[in-house]
Amino acid sequence: MTKALAGLKLLDVSRVLTGPYCTMVMADLGADVIKIEVPGRGDDSRQFGPFANGESGYYMTLNRNKRSLTLDLRRPEGQAVLKDLAVWADILVENFAAGTMDQWGLGYDHLAALNPRLVYVSITGFGQYGPYAGRFAFDAIAQATGGLMSITGQKGGPPTRVGTALGDINAGNFAAIGLLAALYQRERTGRGQHIDISMQDCIAAILENAVVRYTIDGVVPGRLGSAHATVGPYDVFPASDGYVFIACANEATWQRLCAAMGQPGLTADPRFAANRDRIGHIDELTALITSWSGGHSVADLLAILGDNDVPAAPVFTVEQVVNDPHIKARNMMVTVGHPVAGPVTIPGNPIKMSAAEDTIERPAPLLGQHTDEILAALGYSAAKIAALKEAQIV
Repeated sequence: MTKALAGLKLLDVSRVLTGPYCTMVMADLGADVIKIEVPGRGDDSRQFGPFANGESGYYMTLNRNKRSLTLDLRRPEGQAVLKDLAVWADILVENFAAGTMDQWGLGYDHLAALNPRLVYVSITGFGQYGPYAGRFAFDAIAQATGGLMSITGQKGGPPTRVGTALGDINAGNFAAIGLLAALYQRERTGRGQHIDISMQDCIAAILENAVVRYTIDGVVPGRLGSAHATVGPYDVFPASDGYVFIACANEATWQRLCAAMGQPGLTADPRFAANRDRIGHIDELTALITSWSGGHSVADLLAILGDNDVPAAPVFTVEQVVNDPHIKARNMMVTVGHPVAGPVTIPGNPIKMSAAEDTIERPAPLLGQHTDEILAALGYSAAKIAALKEAQIV
């Protein structure tokens, strides 16, 4: 089998997380991704820990399956090289502040004039237009301004950032979806297009039922910990040696939970008779379940709940996820050999396709590792490459 996107050529003119995450997805699916990095320094994430023999684990996770080309885009000679690359490429992904690439003569209109088939993706905090377009953003700013932080955290506690960089990663995934759609459209029209991805937009898009709870009921959603606003019981409950998530999404499951707890009479209690009643008395219900769950170990709770067909799961630590046999069976923890760092275990590709491989074929590149081979493939002579290096353009 070959990879699904084998033959696609992508220029990764992005840094740190949201752009590199998008291009990581594309590289994992088989695109030839050339990562453009600042000469002498590289992507800022090369300085983010943890480190293995001086190499960033953060960088290695996000930039596997890519090739690295150093290029100074602030200088005309570097801009000329990128224009040559844009003629060759199918896709360009960038996440500079809005207007930066235009200032360098590398915006969509400039490059589309050279390659009308180019799909050009811009990822910013707030998009290319609108009142906030010029503002800088990081993951937490997107989570804050997109509404996610306001509904995350314990009841009565402060707004809380989600434990992974969802503001960045979510935008990276939407960018990957958008560029794949643009490639499909290009098959019909013969032309590429500019895709404008806003991190704030992408957070607002995944607010699930929070928006309609406000627009229909007029209630501003707040923080509920791990509980659900409209379904219950649906929460994390303590065991004697850990935590278990219990999910009652319908009446039949609620009745089975009552049986598992040895309290079938709860189904007739008017406070808990129907889902709407349970939500109205959720604190009382949570206290009852907590009193029961805390007297059992995680293993015992899972056995009891499983015997009664109640959906439940242990709350794994990252250590448990990394060593989970199911995760391993699905090739979701992959050990990659790096020429400096040595073997490093990183998350695998979650997209499993019946007719395409999901392997990670090469480790993240060393800074500028593929500069010579990429420029030579463009037709640059050895003398020209040497001159660009001497001038510190590459």
